[in-house]
Amino acid sequence: MDELYVLQAYSTSMIGFLSKQKKIEYSRTSIHTIREAFMTNAQIDIEEVVTVLNKIMETELAGVVRYTHYALMVFGYGRIPIVSWMRSQASESLMHANEAGELITQLGNHPSLGIGPLLETHRHDIGDILRESLDHEMLALSAYYTLLELVSGRNVMLEEYARRMIAQEEMHLGEVRKMLKKPGE
Repeated sequence: MDELYVLQAYSTSMIGFLSKQKKIEYSRTSIHTIREAFMTNAQIDIEEVVTVLNKIMETELAGVVRYTHYALMVFGYGRIPIVSWMRSQASESLMHANEAGELITQLGNHPSLGIGPLLETHRHDIGDILRESLDHEMLALSAYYTLLELVSGRNVMLEEYARRMIAQEEMHLGEVRKMLKKPGE
């Protein structure tokens, strides 16, 4: 209910040019509209959505560990730009994990303390590292698509979040695939 009062105060402050009577009418209408917006969560299975968001968070946290480890294991002439790219991927994974966790708490639930699978092949050739990275990105992409299926047409905020993250993950997949190609292929 506190959210309703905050939103009521915000919407009322935005119409300072209206008369006091109009403000009261507008305020009541806003609360009704806002209450309906909050009720749209009833159309989604919050428990199932939170389960998927926790999986996303765990997968992204595994990405932080994975990309940090990969950055430490790169050797050779091209090390500096590859390490930089790996570290930026680790930072981005942490941001994605935080965003999923914020959504979980916004839905009134508790984020997981778990972390996704960390498979170590002990192969540190850059091609092997990139193929493992590709598998990890596919796992994350799959979780975002699952979320999109659960919320599509039911919750705009979560749908837009899922779509934005799918676009980002598909961009990452494209980058990794391009890095795996040999010049001239």
